Amino acid sequence: MGAEPFGYCSAGSEKVKMSNDLAGVWEVALSDGVHRIEFEHGTTTGKRVIYVDGKEVLRRDWMFKLVGKETFSVGQSDTKATINIDAVSGFAYEYTLEINGKSLKQYMENRSKVTSTWLLNLDGSDCRVVLEKDTMDVWCNGDKIETAGEFVDDGTETHFTLGEHNCCVKAVSSGKRRDGIIHTLLVDGTEIAECME
Repeated sequence: MGAEPFGYCSAGSEKVKMSNDLAGVWEVALSDGVHRIEFEHGTTTGKRVIYVDGKEVLRRDWMFKLVGKETFSVGQSDTKATINIDAVSGFAYEYTLEINGKSLKQYMENRSKVTSTWLLNLDGSDCRVVLEKDTMDVWCNGDKIETAGEFVDDGTETHFTLGEHNCCVKAVSSGKRRDGIIHTLLVDGTEIAECME
């Protein structure tokens, strides 16, 4: 995960100075987008710096305790994230990311059960559409979309528009208890394949 010593990471119009203390990089898919988390750990100075999407969100200099944890927020919904710093042996450290109290792996496995995600290109623009199954909220490229829901013979339909396109998320029973409800995205009547993040 080596960054070039004192390279630069672009963050909008400003440049953020990155040092060679980069210890971990994670990408976390939330409803409002995929967020990049970078963690710098200066093991000689005790420095800890956390960047979310290239923006510095936490900095601690001259920490005498080199192990521990740092908690911060990610995304529009202020999702709780924690980086755990553990000593492995001697001067080697292990860095793990937790989201809402779960390991990143556990969080992503659970997330695939509670959300559906579709990636598509509309009118030359990439769109990431996310359905939150518990609330039936729909997000597109980080913005919550206004929807209208209705009951139909075989389930429910959640209607919304993206640009000039009529979209609908159909929710129908799979007929199998284990599989539960199947959510399908239709754009102008065409089914879009769900993607696994």
